[in-house]
Amino acid sequence: MNQLAVDKKETSNSSLPPFSEFISVLKAKMKLVFNERADINQLAIKRGLPPFVLREIMSVNPLAVGIPKEFGGRGGVMSENIALLATASYESLALSLTFGINSALFLQPFGKFGHTEAKAPVFKRFLEDKTMGGLMITEPGFGSDALNMQTSYTEEEGKFHLKGTKHWAGLTGWADYWLLSGRQKTKAGNLQRDINFFLCDVSAPDQNIEVEEFFENLGLYAIPYGRNKIDVKLPAVHKLQPHTTGVKMMLDLLHRSRMQFPGMAMGFIQRMLDEAITHCNQRFIGGKSLFNYDQVQQRLSKLQASYTVCSAMCINSSEKAGLEVDMAPHGMEANAVKSVITDYMQEAAQSVVQLVGAKAYKLNHIAGRGTADSRPFQIFEGSNDILYAQITESLIKLMKRAKESNLFQFLKEYQLTNRAAEYVKTQINFNLDLQMPQRKLVEMGKIIGRVISMNQVLEMADKGFRKDLIEGGITMLQQEISKLIATFSFNNKSQVVGGYEENSGWFDFVTG
Repeated sequence: MNQLAVDKKETSNSSLPPFSEFISVLKAKMKLVFNERADINQLAIKRGLPPFVLREIMSVNPLAVGIPKEFGGRGGVMSENIALLATASYESLALSLTFGINSALFLQPFGKFGHTEAKAPVFKRFLEDKTMGGLMITEPGFGSDALNMQTSYTEEEGKFHLKGTKHWAGLTGWADYWLLSGRQKTKAGNLQRDINFFLCDVSAPDQNIEVEEFFENLGLYAIPYGRNKIDVKLPAVHKLQPHTTGVKMMLDLLHRSRMQFPGMAMGFIQRMLDEAITHCNQRFIGGKSLFNYDQVQQRLSKLQASYTVCSAMCINSSEKAGLEVDMAPHGMEANAVKSVITDYMQEAAQSVVQLVGAKAYKLNHIAGRGTADSRPFQIFEGSNDILYAQITESLIKLMKRAKESNLFQFLKEYQLTNRAAEYVKTQINFNLDLQMPQRKLVEMGKIIGRVISMNQVLEMADKGFRKDLIEGGITMLQQEISKLIATFSFNNKSQVVGGYEENSGWFDFVTG
């Protein structure tokens, strides 16, 4: 893996090593546990992780990256958080996601919104006891419809009593701490609209969370998921303190987390690219290596372009998504980053499987495993279909406010697309019908997401990123936008046919 530019922001905490040294030690630990003491291709087909794996990796205190300096951590610097995720995902996407759950979904929001009195003992246990934390929002009947969650809380004798059911929380049964979401129940029995979050320490009295079922998840075998019964009583200081409303606190949390997805994608896509190049150079068909076939070059160049786009996203998120920033208003950009890069993760794994062939169709091959492991990234923290639709809904609101109906004219002035718009002017220079069906919202969202991505690539070019990779990234995005515009322009109003079985059995129509 290429050396990350990690020396720019060193911690001032003298008890911790420089970040570049920390990353080097982490890489050595991953090499030890995944390649020397064990074989990651065998570990990956079994659920969970052997104790020695986590023990060795956690011995370098990777989660210190998400802890404030005043509590002994590295300070929660966004570029360091993203670099940590990228370093881990080159070896193991599941390990990177484990770090991401702990940092983006627990340490960062707790450090920002947690009660001062509650912080010190929690961070101390993370640093000294290597504990872990996670987030519970999703409920069996309320996945994407999180605002209608049914987990409720009441205040009794200075404590908050939470009751409900949560599922699909990463690190189910493993994490020592959880951030639990719920809505306050009124005396009349109704649930208030706003949402609040609470710290739960499963080792403390009245705070144990019962795991009712562990799920047989399709990929990411190293991470346990399940269904949890919540019936806990929490001290008043365990309630997080929103700066305005609980809903905006949740949006700040989720948008910042989505902006960190490129970190998990970065190492993964680079690994897919490296594996593909190595295989294609070594595999000979018809007297020449696969690397020299035109269709193979097309696949490899797209993989490399995805690497470039992801690099631009990592820089963009490092500079924009710091803890000091209120991310609640930045849903359009966060949704674009998360949805586009997770599409590229899945496409990268699928492409490597196609290049390698049958050998890659195994869980103990990195491409086969990568296909299963990267797939849920398009679903959790907001299904991509929903996020793409929300991008377009946000776009329409902005265009109405600006009283502009021409897509190009708007995008060339909009800060997230102002540089990229000229590169796709021919395709987007039309008046947008601001009343469109949901399927068109999704299609347009895919287009806007890629224009936003191109803008980030162009901004990265100004920083000196190598020109040939920039050109490859822009070319891929231009081609994708052209294809998506063609799909958007096609008038497709097809609906599912009810009772389709009647007069549609193919065998009845065979002649001869």
